[in-house]
Amino acid sequence: MKRLFTGIALAVVATLTLAACGSNDSPSSTSSTSRTSRTSSSRFNDADVTFAQSMIPHHQQAVQMAKLATTNASSPAVKDLAAEIEAAQGPEIATMSGWLEDWGKDGNSGSGMSGMDMGNSMPGMMSDDDMSKLDADSGATFDRMFLTMMIRHHTGAIEMATTEQSDGKNADTVALAKKIAAAQTTEIAHMKDLLES
Repeated sequence: MKRLFTGIALAVVATLTLAACGSNDSPSSTSSTSRTSRTSSSRFNDADVTFAQSMIPHHQQAVQMAKLATTNASSPAVKDLAAEIEAAQGPEIATMSGWLEDWGKDGNSGSGMSGMDMGNSMPGMMSDDDMSKLDADSGATFDRMFLTMMIRHHTGAIEMATTEQSDGKNADTVALAKKIAAAQTTEIAHMKDLLES
């Protein structure tokens, strides 16, 4: 009887040990799969971080300018262009903010900086004075000022995107930089046509 009890006890211990091993393997395997699926987003370098941290406030200012056009512009073509800029750059801001969060990097490097400060550190940025003048204008004068400023703004963004394509490591970030450069090159050509018409 004693021998039977000992045999049962050993069987129970063995079963519990195997169950415990099984339960430990499962999370570790899941966690390994999870890490593997995020590998591409975790591969980044300083150029990727700088691009996202700089392009977010750059885009935010473009969106701010585009919003002014909805009320201050007189040309339907300028209003349509501004709506396209806002629709494209809003989601890109959200995407880049998500990357910075995934990378454990500060996404608010541009917040709290004045437009003048950002204008000194990022190509194409408008100063606070530029933005005040744009806000104060309306009609045809606004249209011309908006187009002139946005061409300069886009040119700066293309410069930043070109640097990211050369120096960046993260595939998604480099792909976004290519997309921004292509889209804004097309928009610059359109804005030049609008200025001439």
